Amino acid sequence: MADTDLLFLRDAYLQQATALVLEIRENAVVLDRTIFYATGGGQPHDTGSLGGQVVVDVRKEGGAVLHVLAEGAVMPVVGAQVDLAVDWQRRHNLMRTHTAMHVLCGVIWNEWRVPVTGGNMEPLSARMDFEFDPLPEGFAVRVEQLVNEAIAADFPIAVSFLPRDTAVTDEDLIRTKVNMIPDFVTEIRVVDIVGLDKQADGGTHVQSTREIGTFRVVKMENKGKGFKRVRVEILD
Repeated sequence: MADTDLLFLRDAYLQQATALVLEIRENAVVLDRTIFYATGGGQPHDTGSLGGQVVVDVRKEGGAVLHVLAEGAVMPVVGAQVDLAVDWQRRHNLMRTHTAMHVLCGVIWNEWRVPVTGGNMEPLSARMDFEFDPLPEGFAVRVEQLVNEAIAADFPIAVSFLPRDTAVTDEDLIRTKVNMIPDFVTEIRVVDIVGLDKQADGGTHVQSTREIGTFRVVKMENKGKGFKRVRVEILD
């Protein structure tokens, strides 16, 4: 199966594109390039349309991206050019949420030197786990304040690509476990909230922190000794 060029890695604001159909697998279409994000890294897949048919799921198999169409969809033929359109409201809400999670990671690392251990998100809501033991007094109020201050500061967000050998020597990237990326990945994509947080990351992000909106801590959960979960939402 051929690899799919991931256009969103360099431009997350692409809402439409055309692509060549390389393969059909039951109700899934493999393209030479795509604007659709496939589920991974805690970020869910995009939805939208492909050749006028509804895309309900997007997943990766190796270097190929499978665009799963709704049941009963009219499948394109191999070799056809098809129009792609992403559900922009869903995508942009995921971009806002994902960037907010990076701000949260940066704030917690800078204030308490505590690393993230896991997370997941949906449009405008998310959870993230951290190695706190015990949780600092007044944590929820303090972290919400710090994140919203960072959002208001309007930090720019820069995306770059580094050779693996360079990336693994960056102390900021080492703390986000860039060294756990498979060995066959020779180029590391870096998302840098300039002046706040830098992570190896393959997801979609907004251009600056002000675009996120308002950050709110919904709930704190104890997930066992040394692990605390922060549940958050993003408001317009």
